[in-house]
Amino acid sequence: MKKGDMDMTKGAILPQILIFALPLILGQLFQQLYNTFDTWCVGNFVGKNSFSAVGTVGSITNMLIGFAGGFSTGAGVVISQYYGAGDKEKVRKSVHTSILFMAVLSVALSILGVALTPFLIRIIKAPPEVAAEEYIYLTIYFSGITGLLLYNMGSAIFRAVGNSRLPFIFLIVSSLMNITLDLVFVIALKMGTGGVAYATIISQGASAILVFIALKKTKSQVSFRFRELRIDWKILSRIIFIGLPSAIQMAVTSFSNVFVQSYINQFGADVMGGWTAYNKVDQLLFLPMQCMGLAGMTFVAQNYGADNIKRAKRGADITLVSAVTTTLVLVIPIIVLAPQVVRFFINGEEVIEYGTLFLRLLSPFYVLCCFNQVYSNALRGIGRSKTPMYVLLFSFVLARQIYLFIVSNYISNTIIPIAMGYPFGWILCSSIITVSYLVSFKKEEKKLCKDNGDGL
Repeated sequence: MKKGDMDMTKGAILPQILIFALPLILGQLFQQLYNTFDTWCVGNFVGKNSFSAVGTVGSITNMLIGFAGGFSTGAGVVISQYYGAGDKEKVRKSVHTSILFMAVLSVALSILGVALTPFLIRIIKAPPEVAAEEYIYLTIYFSGITGLLLYNMGSAIFRAVGNSRLPFIFLIVSSLMNITLDLVFVIALKMGTGGVAYATIISQGASAILVFIALKKTKSQVSFRFRELRIDWKILSRIIFIGLPSAIQMAVTSFSNVFVQSYINQFGADVMGGWTAYNKVDQLLFLPMQCMGLAGMTFVAQNYGADNIKRAKRGADITLVSAVTTTLVLVIPIIVLAPQVVRFFINGEEVIEYGTLFLRLLSPFYVLCCFNQVYSNALRGIGRSKTPMYVLLFSFVLARQIYLFIVSNYISNTIIPIAMGYPFGWILCSSIITVSYLVSFKKEEKKLCKDNGDGL
């Protein structure tokens, strides 16, 4: 191993999970810090319409980011499995195939995002004054999305060999740059919503440059060389096989959330503002479980590549306990201090009232999300990415949309039943994914025993 890499196929499990996950959590905290600073800037120095616009387009931006992120996940799993198996040549081919593939895909998604922006804004049914600000933000954001997508792929490559420290460092740099540019563009130069968008894409581009400089200079198996930049079609097919289900799941789920946002938007700007403040806290509460899920995926993939399925399962279960514990520690103070948390983002008594309502209503259900976050990533780690795709699409898209349609048309078209559409999907998804995880890992254990001639 080279400095920064982590072989997870031996040694104490919990320290490996925590050491790997901590930089991920801290890095994502810094990323959320600058996202939060974006909304804080527009909420306090531009206005309520800009605040609502920047805060409510996440379902749109996440649609394309999530689609590309699925292939980063696929690349990470493939590289982790080859790394765990000790196949250095395939690790290097996988790295260069992944980078070239993402470079082409990111340009295509940038063009597509700009072209679809007017259509997507119409779908979410924002008030005209908010829609105008959304158009400004999204057009600029999608024009510069390539930097973010290349950074995500580079980070996935480092994480595949157990190195979560370098992506963390680059996120710190990117976050500080974004905050500085927000101060300059929004507060000093009065560029409004466009200033926030420009600050975001410039800082994301800087993080992409940093991660590729690191890949070029590293002595690890994942070192990047321009002369080796080519597609290995067999490896690409594996990346697509594992990554495409995740890409479809993330993109379709985010697209479904566009329609969920349209249900929220019909209640007016104050509810939108409260929902925006809730979403900022929502992203922070999800961070530990998401990052631990990614740590668990790398752990499972490396041990699966080393034919140690029992250790892989033990790691997934330990990851779940850690995620649940951390989430509980975070949720309790958020419920108690909800009004103060919302007031940090924006003033206005009605907005604060709605934001407090959403936080106290939905936060207790976050513990259940740990199950679908950890176990779906564990399934991806053994290459079974179709299972979480089917489960998450059924729970977060089909079942949730049916719930919202029935509730809004036949039960009560008020904000509380609409907001409860999220916990409904979480409960359903976590229940099904837990059963799928137990069944799938049991099959893998039997398969490994049969292959080794050990019987059952």
